[in-house]
Amino acid sequence: MSNPVFQVGVAPLVAALVVALVVALLLRSLQLGGLAVVAAFLTTMYFVSGLTFSPLTVTRKIVVLSLAAPVVGILADFAFKPTRIGAAVLALAGAAAALWVFWPVLSQKDAAEAWLLGGAAAVAVAFMIGFGQMFLAEHAVRAGSAGLGAGLGVGIASILSASATYGLYGIAVGAGAGGFLLVQMIRGKTLAAGATFTLSAMLISGLIAAGAMILAMLPWYALLVLALVPVGARLPVPEKAPLWLQAVLLSIYSFIIAGAACALAWKFPDGIPG
Repeated sequence: MSNPVFQVGVAPLVAALVVALVVALLLRSLQLGGLAVVAAFLTTMYFVSGLTFSPLTVTRKIVVLSLAAPVVGILADFAFKPTRIGAAVLALAGAAAALWVFWPVLSQKDAAEAWLLGGAAAVAVAFMIGFGQMFLAEHAVRAGSAGLGAGLGVGIASILSASATYGLYGIAVGAGAGGFLLVQMIRGKTLAAGATFTLSAMLISGLIAAGAMILAMLPWYALLVLALVPVGARLPVPEKAPLWLQAVLLSIYSFIIAGAACALAWKFPDGIPG
């Protein structure tokens, strides 16, 4: 228990999973179980670096957006009917948020590099949010699997890219999504995902991955592959299969794409040889 590795790494993630399970269970009747992913992320953030907002660094901007995302998600779920236009608006807002977060760093780079990194970050975040809202928000098992794969993929890829802290944050998102998914697997009944879950999971995962690219050594093309992880959760599974089996299969699909991104981050950290 006194080991620094346990205190800094294992304990925050275990706490994140426990918090996610409790939140998903307690709020399922209110259709707010999707808040589990934000709760898990903030729990890990609290244990690893603390929850402070001044000065407003890149990481703290991500925390601010992680608090705003579920508010926007709840409004989208309960005050507005989900539409493709709404999904596009959320995607564009996510892209703008990514540029806001990383602009202080991008503005110090040369124009070509800033355009490449900023464009990759904006595209990745926008795609993850838009795809999640259009194709996963109404399917809680698929949404949970996508969040699990994206969070773990981003976390491992960040660690391979020399950003252990961002790695913990990404894995925390995966733990939150895993808790959300595990409650469904155990109960054999789906929860409500909606924008409350998908917007938070996709936005936070995308921003963490973008941070690992801009602040550490994650290649831009690995980021774009990570953005495709939610597509794996859209692949077909037997409709009559038990819920737990569907969750396992969808998670495996997501892990395969996330694994490809991690392989790129590990094998070609300086670019694919021409």
